[in-house]
Order: sequence, then C-alpha cells, then structure tokens
Amino acid sequence: MSDLNANFKKAQQAFTAIKSKTVAEKAAFLEAMAVQIENIKSELIPTASKESNLPDGRITGELGRTLGQIRLFANLVKEGSWVEATIDHADPDRSPAPKPDIRRMLRPLGPVVVFGASNFPLAFSTAGGDTVSALAAGCPVIYKAHPAHPATSKLVAGAIRDAAQKSGMPEDIFQHLEGGISVGQEMAKHPMAKAIAFTGSYTGGKALFDTAAAREEPIPVYAEMGSVNPIFAFESKLSQHLDALATAYVGSLTLGVGQFCTNPGLIFVPESKADAFSKAVAEKIAAVSAAPMLHDGIAKTYKDRIATLKEKDKLSWVHAATASELTHGSPALARVTAADWISDDAFQEEVFGPFGILVSYKNTSQLVQIADSLKGQLTCTLWAEDDELAENVEFLALIEEKCGRLLFKGAPTGVEVGFAMQHGGPFPSTSDSRSTSVGVYAIKRFARPVAFQDMPERFLPEELKESNPLDIWRTVDGVLKK
Repeated sequence: MSDLNANFKKAQQAFTAIKSKTVAEKAAFLEAMAVQIENIKSELIPTASKESNLPDGRITGELGRTLGQIRLFANLVKEGSWVEATIDHADPDRSPAPKPDIRRMLRPLGPVVVFGASNFPLAFSTAGGDTVSALAAGCPVIYKAHPAHPATSKLVAGAIRDAAQKSGMPEDIFQHLEGGISVGQEMAKHPMAKAIAFTGSYTGGKALFDTAAAREEPIPVYAEMGSVNPIFAFESKLSQHLDALATAYVGSLTLGVGQFCTNPGLIFVPESKADAFSKAVAEKIAAVSAAPMLHDGIAKTYKDRIATLKEKDKLSWVHAATASELTHGSPALARVTAADWISDDAFQEEVFGPFGILVSYKNTSQLVQIADSLKGQLTCTLWAEDDELAENVEFLALIEEKCGRLLFKGAPTGVEVGFAMQHGGPFPSTSDSRSTSVGVYAIKRFARPVAFQDMPERFLPEELKESNPLDIWRTVDGVLKK
C-alpha cells in the first residue's frame, strides 16, 4: 500500500492541476496523445501482434479505432456541451422568497483506476476507451496493465506521458502500474480512488465491485463483464435467407477466434427450421480451422469449458471442437431445446471463444418464456421480417429490458464508436446498465453534477459564465440554447 499511496498522492496533485487547465488545453492533450501513439506504430503493431497472437491486420485496424476514439473525445471536449451546463437565473423579486442564481454542470470525479482488457491490446487497454474517457472528463488515471501484453502497454504508456509533457499537462495525469490480482484489489481499496473501470470476466468484475462496495467510502465500478449476446431468428426470415444467415452467424461466432465480448454465443431458431439451419451451420463451421487464442490461459479455459458442457446430457453437438494445439481454439456448436435451456443456467454462461448453443423453440409463446428467463446482455439481435415483429410486440418489449443494444439486422460483433453507441447492459453483462464503455457518453461515468449558487461571475467555470465564452449549448431558464 505504501507504493500505492505515493501513486495516488501524485494523481491527486495532478487532479488539482488539471482543474486549472482550460478546455482547449485539455483537448490539446488528447490530440497530442493520438499523435504520439501514431508516431510509434511501426514498433507498436508488431509488438502487440506478437503478444496477443492477433494478426498485424487486426492490430492495424484496432490502432485506427484507438486513435479515432481519442480524437473523438478531443472534439467532444472542445465542443463542450457534454457537461450539461444549466443556468437558472436569480429573481430577487419573487414572492414569497427571492430566487437565487443557481448554475449546474458535470465536474470530474478525481483519480480513476482503469484495468486493461486481454482481448483488445489497444482499444480497451492502456489508451483505450476507459482511459481516454476518464482523461477527457478531467480525471487522472492510474492504469493497471494486463499481464498478457506488457510490452505493448509500456509502449503506449510512454506515448501518453510524452503527450502530457508536450502539451503542458501534469506528468502524473497518467500512471502505469503492473501486478497481479492482489495489486488490483489494493488499487480498488485505496481511499483516494474515486471510480473504477474494468473490462474482463464476470469473476474479476464482480470481485472489484464487491471490494468497492465494502469500502468506507463506496465508489462506482463500471465493469463490462461479458455476455452471450443472443440472436433470435424467426421462421419467415429464415425461410427466405437461411443460407445467408447461417453464413453470417458462423462468421460472427468465429471472428477473432470468438474472443469478442459481443460474440453471439446463443442463437434461438424455430423448431421448423432448426434441422435445416443446423445443417447449414455445420457445413460452414467445419470449414473454419482452429486458430491461436490470445494466450495459453484463455485457450485452456475455453477447452475446459467445452469439456464440462460435453457432460451435459441435454446438449447434442452440431459440430464438436476438433483436437488442436494447446494454444488454439477450435469452433464448436451444440444444440438444445428451449425447455431444457430454460431449466439450466449453465447454458447462459459465457464461453469465451468460438462456441455457441443453438436453441430450438416451439412457438412465439415459448419465446416470451425465454425472454423472461434471459439474463442481462450487452446485445440482443432479432432476425425477423416486419410482420413478424408486428406480431410479437410483447416479446419485443421484454427483450428490450434484457440488453443495452438491440439489433435488427447483421450480427453484434461490430461495435461502432460514436455518439449513439451503447455498450453496456443489465447485470451481469455490466455492473451498471446506465453507463456505456464505448462512445462519447462513456465520459459521463467519470463526472458528477455540481451546483454553484450565487457564485461571483469571475470564479465560475468557463462553461457557466454568463457570456458563454465557449459557445456551448446550455439550458438557460429551462430553454436549451447558445
């Protein structure tokens, strides 16, 4: 704890210094981050590829996403309206009591602890969405590197520190730490930590949540803990597009060896189409070879989970995983009836890898029972014609309650980084369904509302000054305007 005390004291000092920085200076730091990271791409891409077993092309694309989201937040900070500036002017003549001048906006929380993810060595790691959204909010970050890609993390951390120096930000706006589970728990317990961001397993996220809740001062934990992301296929849609949908499903299931938090590990198919769809999927999945997983531990866990599920009598195997190298993951698909799926919670647990369960259902009434039984998900996808949607409004209403993002075509594995994206859903997919870890609204996880009553004009934050020097959208006396 003594070493962590020093880290948190530095973070708190940085937080005090950041508060005096202008909006333009904060945005310039983020822009400098993107430049410094891009400057090291010739070394960063092969390093990340070697440590993660991901091909250079995948890492190159992920780097583009990482730089894009940093610049997106820089533009958000410059535009400024995210702070929800609200002004209620004074009315000294109001009866029976004068009305005070009250001005409200979102302000940064303080030092934030961020845990890196294993499956995205760039976009959800050192300079990933959690880090950049916390920095954009004005919070210093103490980052715990994921042990699966230490060299990659150090390279990016160095680029962030260089960006801080070049843009005049305090050196300790970002600190990079390494260590195991015990270090992570100590970081979560530290009294100067004000929020935690985590992407990973349910076990890891729930442990951090419980630790933070047990503190003398509980703090928010924004844990994205995985999901099975069900697809619900309807009869008419399958009748018209069965082969194309089978191709789409296998492509999504096996993309990146199934190592995405939005991997569709469940698909619900009507009994009338289950045999035909199973056959089409089996043919396509057989053509997908085993491939290296992110690291040996993930590969071993994947194979152990498959072996456990093979002991379930209710499951039949559409395509069994083939024998492969210890570091590789082979795709697999099992099948079960809806009644048996409902009766066993194990069929809802995430298997991190290219594995899915096909659930055959009898009718739309049984779909409602499935929706009632379904746990919280990051995504749910509906493959249905318009008339099928119109006939199942009760199911639609229920399934909306179970996810953070509801798709009506395609597959859930693509997560767009933008203004409208929601990447977070009801427990246990995340610890707080009101938040997102992707897109600009991720910034609001690390801010809290503060109201200033009758504060002298010259002491007000830029965003709340009467002249609106930043030219941002504000709610003034109940009216949104500039």
